[in-house]
Order: sequence, then structure tokens, then C-alpha cells
Amino acid sequence: MSAELAFMSAVELSNSIREKKISSLEATENFLQRIDRLDPQLHSYLTLCQDQALADARAADDAVRQGSDLGPLHGVPISIKDLEMTKGVTTTVGSAVFRDRVPDMDSIVVERVKASGAIILGKTNTPEFGQSGTTEN
Repeated sequence: MSAELAFMSAVELSNSIREKKISSLEATENFLQRIDRLDPQLHSYLTLCQDQALADARAADDAVRQGSDLGPLHGVPISIKDLEMTKGVTTTVGSAVFRDRVPDMDSIVVERVKASGAIILGKTNTPEFGQSGTTEN
């Protein structure tokens, strides 16, 4: 199933996690391995949150085993565009001016993604201040 994970919709992956066909930890590890393999050529990620993602995936799997109330993206690994403030994670908005900025709060988007149960893998590249359709920085 690991080769298929990258091409599953979020709904398919969420359902597979809920039905215990795959664990959130397996999915998260699979995506992190894919990032390690492809990102040297793609330069998609500015920041990886590997340790936190793995810890969150383990907690997500515990919640599934305990029969907890699960959010719509429970256990699904995702990325956050570097335009969104993410507590404790460097957020540059694509600008060298903010290369050292580490917010002490989440944007509303990140709050909602976390509340939905998603696992944040890291922050993806963006054009400076998000003002272009392509990224070359």
C-alpha cells in the first residue's frame, strides 16, 4: 500500500486510518521517506517537523485504538504553506527578512487543521509574501 499513499485523497487516507487498514504512523513515515527521497530535487520543503509529526501520528493511532471522537482529517499527514503562522515553527512567508521568525501562535488556518486531527509534516516553500504563482526562491 505504501506506493499508493501519495496518490490517495485525504478522505481515502482518513477512512483507511479509521478502518485500521493503515496506521497514521505508517502513513506519516511513508510521506517523510518520500520527502527525503524527492525533496533534494524539488526543494518543496523549507522546514520538516519530523519528530513532532511522528509523535502526533502515534497519538492519533492511540486515539483510534481508544475509540475517541475523531476529526475529519484525523491522522492524515499534510503540509502547511510557509505563508501560515505555525507555533514554534519557522515561518518566513518566503522572505529572507523573516528567515528567523518563529511565531508563538498558530494562524486560524493552522488551528483548524490541527483541530481536524491532521498531522503536520512541515512547511512548504512559497514565493515571497505569496505574491506570485511560481516559486523560485
